[in-house]
Amino acid sequence: MGDNKPLIDLKLKDPDLFRNDAYVNGQWIGAKSGKRFDIIDPGTGQPFATCPDMSAEDVDGAVAAAGAAFAAFRTTTPLARSLLLSRWDALIRENKEDMARILVLETGKTLAEARAEIDYATSFTRWFAGEAERVQGATYAAALPGRRVFTIKQPIGVVAALVPWNFPIAMVLRKASAAFAAGCAVVAKPSPETPLTALTLAHLAERAGYPAGVFNVLTTTLANTPALSEALCKHPTVKKVSFTGSTRVGKILSAHCADSLKKLTLELGGNCPFLVFDDANLEQACDALIPLKFRHAGQACITANRVYVQRGVYDAFARLLVDRARAQLHVGHGLDEGTTMGALTVPQGLEKTAGQVEDAKQRGATVLLGGNRIHGAGEGYFFEPTILTDANADMKIASEETFGPVLALFVFDSEEQAVRAANNTSMGLASYCFTKNIDRMWRLFENLEAGMIGMNTGNASAAESPFGGIKDSGYGKESGKDVAINEYLITKTGTLTLEGQY
Repeated sequence: MGDNKPLIDLKLKDPDLFRNDAYVNGQWIGAKSGKRFDIIDPGTGQPFATCPDMSAEDVDGAVAAAGAAFAAFRTTTPLARSLLLSRWDALIRENKEDMARILVLETGKTLAEARAEIDYATSFTRWFAGEAERVQGATYAAALPGRRVFTIKQPIGVVAALVPWNFPIAMVLRKASAAFAAGCAVVAKPSPETPLTALTLAHLAERAGYPAGVFNVLTTTLANTPALSEALCKHPTVKKVSFTGSTRVGKILSAHCADSLKKLTLELGGNCPFLVFDDANLEQACDALIPLKFRHAGQACITANRVYVQRGVYDAFARLLVDRARAQLHVGHGLDEGTTMGALTVPQGLEKTAGQVEDAKQRGATVLLGGNRIHGAGEGYFFEPTILTDANADMKIASEETFGPVLALFVFDSEEQAVRAANNTSMGLASYCFTKNIDRMWRLFENLEAGMIGMNTGNASAAESPFGGIKDSGYGKESGKDVAINEYLITKTGTLTLEGQY
């Protein structure tokens, strides 16, 4: 096991928050292999911590612990589960600054973005603390005399939560909070890039009073991720899998879960369109687009990937975007004062982003801003905020999700043309439209093929709002009243026949 010390001084107010071993059944443990791996700061390209490289052979112990804990936890009252979530929520909020520093070093995002993620993440602990006491069955009028038909809701069982690196605290809490509210136990597998914040959350869950085995965290490398994830998906004790990540991996996990017909929630790729019409308030659209696109250097599933602008305002909107980007976006290490856009989390992101820009230039795009990797920033993974015009459907950026700080502007003439272009993708997570014509807005709401539509609105993700896509962006809902917690519940129907009653 590790010595519970980082490789650098993290400058934490409470050093005990730093945890670098896996967490199973209330114990901090290493991998059976004894192997560990480095956690890299994207802002420097240098390791700052290590974690156990758990593999498929480590899965059974974690799932067995979760299964044993579930047998008792499922019988706790909704009030008890609500109070546990509230205590966990309070501890996370109390330790926000320390967690934000760890998050910056894991992801490369700015300190302001890290704080904002924790605020967003704790909206789920708060929300599901309430949802725990709102789980309800129903009664139904029977067709036959003397019968009574009713339903109850029960927790589904052990949950495997497979979490991405772009919003690691928020994604753990969005999944685990719903599961805990329902009465389930969780085995979480954070991304290899960002395991430390998940371990801190486990430590705070322990402080909050969660029983051993209810929350477990398995850390692992990219090399061991496929086998470990497959073992979780195929384990007979695991009854539910929730995954946030790429469409390609989501389809693989879906196949793993198919043999045992496991309940599955998939929140997958976006390639989201952003439509700006001639009658839009351009200031409003720009104010929504800049943070939506460049937050965490463009590494969000719901970020605007394709921006379609009506011809009458195309040039004016492009100039406005460039002016705002120059004024607002300052690239640097996430912990440096004045930084408003940090590093990309993984070096592969640099390669993909640079490749899309080069492809667009070769196919006729004009670079209005940026377009290059930032050198002279040590070994960090930095790329300039980039704005392209004259984009067309033949470019890679039109069909591939970017996950980088590149904004491409496509021109359109009619509403029908814009909708056709926006829907011309296999994905359907979110779409955004800006217009002051209420009839058009309603048509766009109905005609855009996405699970979430921002109407004169940028980022709309919130605990009270159902989150999820259609098409190749997955299925199931996370957050929102009833629908999210129902992903972790079974509905059981009872039919009672009475004697001597109507």
